[in-house]
Amino acid sequence: MRFPTRIPAIAALITSGLVALSPLEAQEPLVADLDLFVTLPGAYQLTPDDLEKRFEKGNWNRNPYFEWLTEDRSRAIFQKKDLGNLKVDLTLLQGAFKVEEAVVDFKDGKFLGVTISIFNRGDGGSISMADYDQRFQAVGRHLGTQLQIRPTKREGKPSQGLLTMGYSWISGRGKAVLERNAPEDTSVEYLRMRLAKRDAGGVYEAAMQDRAGATVKLSELPLRVKKSGDGDVFIAGVPMVDQGAKGYCVVASAQRLFEYYGIACDMHQLAEIAGSDPERGTSILATNEELGRIDHLFKTRFTCLAVRQGYQLVELLEGRYVGPEVPKSKYHESIRKHIDQGIPLLWSLEVGQFPEDPPLSEQTSGGHMRMIIGYNEAKKQILFSDSWGSGHELKRMDAEHAYQATHGLFVMKPTTR
Repeated sequence: MRFPTRIPAIAALITSGLVALSPLEAQEPLVADLDLFVTLPGAYQLTPDDLEKRFEKGNWNRNPYFEWLTEDRSRAIFQKKDLGNLKVDLTLLQGAFKVEEAVVDFKDGKFLGVTISIFNRGDGGSISMADYDQRFQAVGRHLGTQLQIRPTKREGKPSQGLLTMGYSWISGRGKAVLERNAPEDTSVEYLRMRLAKRDAGGVYEAAMQDRAGATVKLSELPLRVKKSGDGDVFIAGVPMVDQGAKGYCVVASAQRLFEYYGIACDMHQLAEIAGSDPERGTSILATNEELGRIDHLFKTRFTCLAVRQGYQLVELLEGRYVGPEVPKSKYHESIRKHIDQGIPLLWSLEVGQFPEDPPLSEQTSGGHMRMIIGYNEAKKQILFSDSWGSGHELKRMDAEHAYQATHGLFVMKPTTR
């Protein structure tokens, strides 16, 4: 699928007010030292306020180092930047090397854990084995020192859904994992570490598992469904990620779905599996084929509910547009049924074709993937979420417009009851 055409990155930053200086004025790179997130026990005392104090925005109208992915400040993301007059480097272990990205989670106002992308193909291009070995060994030694315990080796078994290999540490001081794609004789696609409190759940607990599959049961998901006084029925607690400037809307949405189910697989892993090109995104047919091929690895079941053929939605049978038409009544019934079961839907559509609430703040058009997370029958609306960070957690569109804009509707749900 095509991904949305948005304002060019530097122009968008100027328009939004992030770039407060002339784009022609050369600036020294800003440096975000991430060591405070991987140094124990100090990291556990960090609060969202501390984050804003440690990484002040200075003369910039918006913070150039990080952004909040959620309005309640429970998740923040640091990303390296190289945008004309704005360059931000992320460093680790007293500046020993630069990393690509860090996601920091808070719970009840205190640090819960951090996920650091030490390297990934989508952002870094490639890495030499010497550089990979140096980073792997340095981070491994650091985690062992911080957690005061020897690691346990993790073997990759792709045929059984264990797609990563590396080491894990669990002690009274916390838990951590350092991993890359398996098997070992393949090129390095990503190198990632997670460090969290000992009792951290969700994706941090899932990352410690030596088995594939969700850590939540299908029968537990209806408990995530909330209802408001004005008729909204929606799924609460879907984690937010930011796909960034890459055409990763499909795998970013899939990562959010997997995190919601308690499956530790991020967009960089999924991009590798699905063969996603960070500049092109993933086509609808490729999405159907690739996710359908890997769903059993994660003990989930993937189903394509509808795809667009000309002026109508049809069922997709054996990868071909030969199924019967999916009328509006069936389309909306399927949305209501899955939302009531606590199962978000993956929704590909033509963005910019119809109005939405809140309205898009940028000039956006083209194919895109979102998550349908609710509905309001009284107002005839669908509720959805974009993988664009804070402010995009819950949005609305007229249900009739949603049907007309749809390119594809997909569901992936855990099989563990």
